[in-house]
Amino acid sequence: MFADLLIVDASLVATVDASRREISGGWVACTNGKISGVGYHYEPRPEATKTISADGCLVTPGLINTHHHLFQNLTRAYTPMTSAPLFGWLKALYPLWTAALDEEAVRVSTWVGLAELALSGCTTSTDHHYLHPLGAGDLLSAQVAAAQDLGMRFHPTYGSMSLSAKDGGLPPDNAVRDEEFILAESERAVARHHERSHGAMIRVALAPCSPFTVSTSLMRQSAELAERLDVRLHTHLAENSEDDDYSMSTYGMRCVEHFEHCGWLSERSWVAHCVRPNPAEITRLGSAGVGVAHCPSSNLILSSGIAPVVDLCNAGSPVGLGCDGSSSADSGSLWQEARLAMLLGKLRYGAAAMPARTALEMATSGGARCLGRFGELGELSLGAVADIAVWKLEGPSFAGVLDDLVEGWLRCGPLSAYHTIVNGSLIVHNGELNSPHVDDMLTTHRQVSRRFQPVD
Repeated sequence: MFADLLIVDASLVATVDASRREISGGWVACTNGKISGVGYHYEPRPEATKTISADGCLVTPGLINTHHHLFQNLTRAYTPMTSAPLFGWLKALYPLWTAALDEEAVRVSTWVGLAELALSGCTTSTDHHYLHPLGAGDLLSAQVAAAQDLGMRFHPTYGSMSLSAKDGGLPPDNAVRDEEFILAESERAVARHHERSHGAMIRVALAPCSPFTVSTSLMRQSAELAERLDVRLHTHLAENSEDDDYSMSTYGMRCVEHFEHCGWLSERSWVAHCVRPNPAEITRLGSAGVGVAHCPSSNLILSSGIAPVVDLCNAGSPVGLGCDGSSSADSGSLWQEARLAMLLGKLRYGAAAMPARTALEMATSGGARCLGRFGELGELSLGAVADIAVWKLEGPSFAGVLDDLVEGWLRCGPLSAYHTIVNGSLIVHNGELNSPHVDDMLTTHRQVSRRFQPVD
């Protein structure tokens, strides 16, 4: 056997496979974009075209981001918006976003956002892009082009909004599109970009934005279309108290009840946030296998609350992690979200309830379950995709970490990936992005950002 890439001499390989193997002094081999071998230092390993030493490092599956709004890094930490709760924050930002959004803005914000994620050990990211202003162009294709240039595995969603303020929703009129257009564009996006093969680099989902931005009719028709096209469904659900208040006053039912009423209560769906379900709703979501993207940073910054992720997991819901929008969470680090998930889990449920390994599973195999790719992504096992993060656990921050490298990895940061490998290729090498376009993209991003932010 001859491998394309061989990672050797790891202090620990945390496979997150079905048996949760952890291999001291381990190695991982990659061939044709798949994991072709995992073993102990004393087991025979293949020759390889390229060999990387992981001495002093923890090796994990690449992390998976299950919820984001990448275009929002164009208005990151924008001062007027840093102290508003969700609804006020959205109403103030919608006009800025819709006025300047176009293919260039979406392409560069997607590229920079994915690059930031790669530096945090992320190898697969979703994106919930729900703004398609008239005349803005083919924004989903611009996103796909950015991901392909960088080499990231990408799950964009065709997001949508159909209820403007005049219809009782939140967005302004120029931020919404009619249902016929949305459904036609959703189908076109799937036909153009969705890959169905094992190891696919691009998968598309349908993603009406939220109960307060789309009609019940669009929610139902999107669920029917996803069933016909055999793609996944994504939306925001039960994010904060305003969310439930809106559903009660508009639909006469709570968010989760409305979600079920629209035909979304199925394992085809995964939702963002899910901070406010009650015990009966947690049971219904878990029994149906609805996935949850837990977004700790955003939920804290917008004071939405702490999602009941342990209860959701126990009920049967797959739980992954998400960075959420770069204008709310502001930082695009999956490592940081994993650490916050661990800390908030301990705060809500007790010190023993959320060890680092549980947070690592959410960031890897949990995310794979949310995306319908369990066993293919999010683990280091034979035949799984060769998406790997290598973490250097050296220097003052990790001095004294001898007993448990996984706990040390998440407790002792902040930490960026030393190597990030996607489909067997190095996206981050020795802590640096492996692309010649970084400086040009950052320059363009700064220029484009000034179109969105009315600053002197």
